[in-house]
Amino acid sequence: MYKTKSIATAILFSFVFPCLAQDYPATLDTMDLADNDTVVFLGDSITHQCLYTQYVEDYYYTRYPNLRLHFHNAGIGGDRAADALVRFDEDVAAFQPKYVTVLLGMNDGSYTHFERPIFDTYERDMNQLLDRTAGIGATAILIGPTMFDSRVKQMQLNQPNRKDFTDVGGNYYNAVLAFYGAWLRDQASMRGLGYVDMYNPLNRITRQQRKADPGFTMIGDCVHPGPAGQVVMATAILHDMNASGQVSMIGIHINQNNIITDVRGGKISDSKISDDSVAFIFTADSLPWVVPAEARPGYDLTNAGHELSREMLAISYLPQGEYELKIDGQKITTVGNLQLARGIELQEMKTTPQYQQAMQVAMLNKERNEKAVTPLRNQWSAMKGKRQLEKDNPEEFQKWRVDFDREVAALKKLAAEYEEQIYQINRPQPHQYELIRLQ
Repeated sequence: MYKTKSIATAILFSFVFPCLAQDYPATLDTMDLADNDTVVFLGDSITHQCLYTQYVEDYYYTRYPNLRLHFHNAGIGGDRAADALVRFDEDVAAFQPKYVTVLLGMNDGSYTHFERPIFDTYERDMNQLLDRTAGIGATAILIGPTMFDSRVKQMQLNQPNRKDFTDVGGNYYNAVLAFYGAWLRDQASMRGLGYVDMYNPLNRITRQQRKADPGFTMIGDCVHPGPAGQVVMATAILHDMNASGQVSMIGIHINQNNIITDVRGGKISDSKISDDSVAFIFTADSLPWVVPAEARPGYDLTNAGHELSREMLAISYLPQGEYELKIDGQKITTVGNLQLARGIELQEMKTTPQYQQAMQVAMLNKERNEKAVTPLRNQWSAMKGKRQLEKDNPEEFQKWRVDFDREVAALKKLAAEYEEQIYQINRPQPHQYELIRLQ
């Protein structure tokens, strides 16, 4: 009887669920970028920090050097979804983006317990924001709110010089953000949009690290992730958007003084073999993804090199022994023939010319963000403070607006000039590889 009922139920569900599924679009799982496409990063102060956005830019600058991609940071400290709506036309739509990532919610929850009226406001404003994004022909990628580090908050409250021990959000706000993120995920599913889970990676890594170090945090003020945490955020975006994990794979099989190659992500030429060495020229299609030194701990915590930037080299059937790998005459590493047969990863070896070139890109983009993008966001933050003046004294506001427009235009021009420089140095070059058996 039980078995018959289960079969009948399964048959019923098999007819009902496909019908329901047809009512909803497939969810977005990748950013399909083409030449001259623009991505806008819309958000609050965590986006205004210009860090996770910078690291995502670094990935695309190095992974797709032949595409001219454009990025616009549209983060402002303290923003809620309602604030993003006010500036949407000028700060988002004007850039004609293909994709708009949306990281909002940290401020929308008001740093308190879950309260339905507060959430209702967020729900209304976010839906309007998503409708506006669709209305300009762009696709939104919703990003769940980041972690609120309750332990850091409690440590702050326990300081002897703190008088206020009545904080209502410290113990609960991280859980409130989890609810906001779950709602966003469901909206992405119903609308066929992208969704990035930013909350779980930050919480998971923090819990793991606190097993050994109870004081560990990536969010020193309990709200704003530092560089390490922002790399975790960047990897979450790249993972959830199914970004390519491989830069290149060089496979070489030695067969009676003949070289058989299996290569992905580049081209081999001028292969040579002798009793004690193998040499060839390799030109990759892209560079490895690297980040500035201050962000490296987050890169290591997420195993980002292996997960998102693999440069594999595998050579089989070499004579037994230890081999020195040189690239362009520079010693890179020493490795045994058996390990070479299994394959080695080069992406985190800082002496390779590819790594050094990629770091040049990352450092130039860091300078772009510090000297052009961050000051541009600061201008927009000042605009937010002038909104009341616009209502109270339109004439005075217009005078201020002249200087604002001039400064914004100059900073946008500077950012574009940096971008042009990046596209001049991000093209992979041919490199001479040599494997020499040590005597």
